[in-house]
Amino acid sequence: MVRSVAAKARGVSEAIYLDHHATTPVDPDVLAEMLPWFTDRPGNPHSRHHEHGWSAEAAVDLARMEISELISAAPDQVIFTSGATEANNWALTGIGASLPAERNRVVTTNVEHPCVLETARRMAAEGHPVTILPVEPGGGVDPRSVIAELDKGDVGLVSVMLANNEVGTIQPVAEIGRAARAAGALMHCDAAQALGRIRMDMGRLGVDLLSITAHKLYGPKGIGALVLSDVARRIIRPMMAGGGQQDNLRSGTIPTPLAVGFGAACRLAQDQMDDDIRQIGALRDRLWLELTARIEGLHLNGAQLMRLPGNLNFRVDGADADDIIRAAPEIAISTGSACSSESSDPSYVLQAIGLDDLAIRSSLRIGVGRTNTLAEIDTAVDVLAGAINKARQDR
Repeated sequence: MVRSVAAKARGVSEAIYLDHHATTPVDPDVLAEMLPWFTDRPGNPHSRHHEHGWSAEAAVDLARMEISELISAAPDQVIFTSGATEANNWALTGIGASLPAERNRVVTTNVEHPCVLETARRMAAEGHPVTILPVEPGGGVDPRSVIAELDKGDVGLVSVMLANNEVGTIQPVAEIGRAARAAGALMHCDAAQALGRIRMDMGRLGVDLLSITAHKLYGPKGIGALVLSDVARRIIRPMMAGGGQQDNLRSGTIPTPLAVGFGAACRLAQDQMDDDIRQIGALRDRLWLELTARIEGLHLNGAQLMRLPGNLNFRVDGADADDIIRAAPEIAISTGSACSSESSDPSYVLQAIGLDDLAIRSSLRIGVGRTNTLAEIDTAVDVLAGAINKARQDR
């Protein structure tokens, strides 16, 4: 379905939004806290000589505290970035460049976000030792395979995401983190999809570097953070040179409105996460149960239990996913990661869990979120059922 650039820019749509893994709408309360910092409060948080700067600095410090509380870290561990892509790139290259030659191998998995995998592959092409491990059919990596690599004694960094952006699988990061620490390796975790959706404690996860972003938990696009343990902070190479902001670790002016929004979104998530998990999980389960009751030949992709509450990734026998989406303009869903949507290649995540090209082309990803209602879910079931039947008939 092709739309003009102008139509896309207008953004006018009545479609029910079920693509919360791609991004989430900004919560109205978050937006309300951000707005004054765009207009009435213009201060640069790094300006030291007047009240406008001091006020902005205090707002950024409060945001750091709100973010750190959601992940059980300390405020000074939070280093703001432009998003999780920058944080993930920086984690791998910044630590990789600082590791001793005898212990500099990087170990990751083949279902990581593209910004982790492409960074790892670029490092490998430049001569840095990298190992990319396979996952099991549910999408999870076997901790024993990571431990086997750690036992070789040359691993300096392990990078495993907390929750997958396509199939929603929650990885055994805490077990891997404990093993990495015991072996003397650092542990990085891309937690972009998990932040605000499941409870997490950076210390209990055994993580030295945690990548997070605001726009997956009803905050603004354009801001994220790399959260660093004391060990990682001491050795990581800065991503950018400049004015020495954020203790010379990441230079550049912190965007106060975005930082305020990130903090507010984390505070809201902290306050209502248990309700979100219960409500979103119930809506996701209703969608799947009602849809499978009406349509035969639907198969879940990924882990059945250890997955994000709002995630639903499934394949449809006898139909192409793009045809289903075209037949269902009333709902906003996708075939996979928005971060690789410019490519027509089959999903590498679905390939990694053992699906063939035909199964991949018939797979849909749905992300239920905080803003969805029971009425919307019931409408989505009706729309999807009709679209699947039409796609099968037209095939």
